[in-house]
Amino acid sequence: MPAKRLSMRKIREILRLRWDRGLSVRQVARSVSAAPGTISNCLSRAELAGLAWPLAEDLDDGALEALLYPPPPHSTQARSTPDWPTIHRELRRKHVTLRLLWEEYKQDHPADGYEYSQYCNLYRDYRGKLDVVMRQQHVAGEKVFVDYSGDGIDIVDRRTGEVREAQLFLAVLGASSYTFAEATESQDLPCWIDAHIHAFECFGGVTEITVPDNTRTAVTRACNYEPDLNPTYEEMARYYDTAVIPARKRKPKDKAKVETGVLVAQRWILAALRNHTFFSLEQANRAIAGKLEELNNRRVQKLDTTRRQLFETLDRPALKPQPSTRYEISEWSRPKVNIDYHVEIERHYYSVPYSLIHKRMDARRTSNTVEICFKGRRIAAHRRSHVAGGYTTVVEHMPRAHQKHLE
Repeated sequence: MPAKRLSMRKIREILRLRWDRGLSVRQVARSVSAAPGTISNCLSRAELAGLAWPLAEDLDDGALEALLYPPPPHSTQARSTPDWPTIHRELRRKHVTLRLLWEEYKQDHPADGYEYSQYCNLYRDYRGKLDVVMRQQHVAGEKVFVDYSGDGIDIVDRRTGEVREAQLFLAVLGASSYTFAEATESQDLPCWIDAHIHAFECFGGVTEITVPDNTRTAVTRACNYEPDLNPTYEEMARYYDTAVIPARKRKPKDKAKVETGVLVAQRWILAALRNHTFFSLEQANRAIAGKLEELNNRRVQKLDTTRRQLFETLDRPALKPQPSTRYEISEWSRPKVNIDYHVEIERHYYSVPYSLIHKRMDARRTSNTVEICFKGRRIAAHRRSHVAGGYTTVVEHMPRAHQKHLE
């Protein structure tokens, strides 16, 4: 790192002490608290510039600095300015580095291109002028940030006039900020899962990582290091081959992308629809889709492009393909086996092998089936029944004596 240049005031004092008072270099160094080498360098520059004491009265500090520290001969040569917005976008692609982009730039501009160190300095200056969100580096296709907006959208019942508030779900891709929004009945688990499925279908693929907030729907036990995910949410993530990494508690920068997306959605979707009256969720989502199209096609300040253009060039090519069929939502519970070797699930009783009485099971239920697992292995499967108080029993699950008695 180059040494800090002396102020012109101190340089004037050096020249006065040396040329007018006749002090030695070491005495001058002690007087102005500088190294002797620095004093010698300053005196040499003054002699090369043809200066003498006393200095001319009209010689101000700017003129004095220009005489002592003239620009290098090559600094007046016009340099080819890199396309910083394009470089900033390219850095979000996987494995692309600033060094690689500089080498490509230097190949195109071998004579008038910046050297690597100055190239990096100029890029850092450009990046520093962007807002906080844009300074974060997000790899294309790597992350999608999901959350609910704090504000919802009103749905009016035609018959009763009752107003209920639908929730606004948001999913924002990390590299392009391409946004998906959808109104849901509530923030319960089925709505949460369905909204994710619709977001993946809208994007046409799946990201490597999904970053939710520590909402109770997604995370059953919030923790900075090892949060417990809802089993259904975890199963959906496995089905779509995405890793769920919740944002840490009280760490807003972990989800700054979706926080910004929430603000943008509130301004350009909710505020824009404030004077509309909706009588169904479907009607509201049609209006949201129209505003969402406008939002993604709106030019992003400072980058001179749109979210859609960034999505088409960055995120879309990097997304993983979706499964051929939709995920069928399931719900999990942990019932305990009763003494009659049945477990209770939604007030109906299903049998398991009698040797597992008093054990804690993992029960997975879909719209048609109930699967019961023990230590990660499925030990029973039943057709789902909605008969309250009823029993579904497999004969093989019964003890031999009970089977004989049943016969």
